[in-house]
Amino acid sequence: MSINKKAMSEEDIKMKYITPAIKKAGWDIKAQVRAEYTFTDGRIIVRGNLVARGRRKRADYLLSYKPNMPLAIIEAKDNKKPMGAGIQQGLEYAEILDIPFIYSSNGDGFIEHDRFTGKERELSLDEFPGPNELWERYKKGKGIQPHEEKIIEEDYFFDMSGKSPRYYQRVAINRAIEAIAKGQDRILLVMATGTGKTYTAFQIIYRLWKSRTKKRILFLADRNILVDQTMANDFKHFGDKMIKVNRKNVSKAHEIYLALYQSMTGSEEWQDIYKQFSPDFFDLVIIDECHRGSAKDNSAWREVLEYFSSATQIGLTATPKETKDVSTSNYFGEPVYIYSLKQGIEDGFLAPYKVVRVSLDKDLEGYRPAKGKVDKYGNLIEDRIYNVSDFDRKFNT
Repeated sequence: MSINKKAMSEEDIKMKYITPAIKKAGWDIKAQVRAEYTFTDGRIIVRGNLVARGRRKRADYLLSYKPNMPLAIIEAKDNKKPMGAGIQQGLEYAEILDIPFIYSSNGDGFIEHDRFTGKERELSLDEFPGPNELWERYKKGKGIQPHEEKIIEEDYFFDMSGKSPRYYQRVAINRAIEAIAKGQDRILLVMATGTGKTYTAFQIIYRLWKSRTKKRILFLADRNILVDQTMANDFKHFGDKMIKVNRKNVSKAHEIYLALYQSMTGSEEWQDIYKQFSPDFFDLVIIDECHRGSAKDNSAWREVLEYFSSATQIGLTATPKETKDVSTSNYFGEPVYIYSLKQGIEDGFLAPYKVVRVSLDKDLEGYRPAKGKVDKYGNLIEDRIYNVSDFDRKFNT
């Protein structure tokens, strides 16, 4: 039943009805509630020499049980609109933000949508659920058992700079943590280049390490500069708990280890540094750019992962590979989360790109294979002149 009141704006509705209802339900307005929560930067729009930003996505309220553990979104509407007018927008945002409970209000009460059950119900202003009630419903909806809750509840790392995960990093972190809590031992995260995979890895490691779920952790990369930058930047907070492994330094007195694939293996057996650790030494192994070596069955790098097979292993990549010889998903399984280049551009965290075609001599003159030339599978290549249309459709270098 609608309350008889004069026309009121969204801001009036928030101030006079929604915020008091949230507070009355037991939510800490300062610690658990974020009003006007903006979670994208707005697509970068380029027109000639002019650059502008598209509209940012913004939820009226984000309610979190703990920091970076959001449970609900509230969308406010003026009182000329129906109580549930914000549900559709809330559902769109909740899908992106991976949030289970959506509320819409015009000041008369709330319409609740539960994404676990798909059910909707009407609530009075006095019936808005508190944080403990929604947390219990969240655990039930996710099937979280008591022994899993301790891992999932572990806090994020927060430093004095105020840096915190972007929404997609938070989703990736939480999904990885929940998968590990439930016993999954091979996990794949697909995140576009430039979206902060290393920072995401740091937060996953930190939460598992602080909860003592994983006590000794190995981070593998394929370039020396990546290891050094990781230690100096995102991982610097581990301090003296951290060490870089190489042939001159195989100390076993630390907890966080970083290494190059290349420094762990070699052409001779004596160069296989990883064998100086016992197979069960590490509880967690994170593999950066996992599509490069670990996805190939017979690679030397795969040997390292198979040696530490008892550890939980998380693969990070921007470009998972699925070919005749290489399969990222065969080893790690389907991704628990994907943040694509397309989504990064749409959100405005990545700049759009323009494809520039450059014609080479083979484009202009065509290509004719030598007589008897075969492809990598041993098939005879037809003896004729190949042009640009063939390169686009038939040739793969």
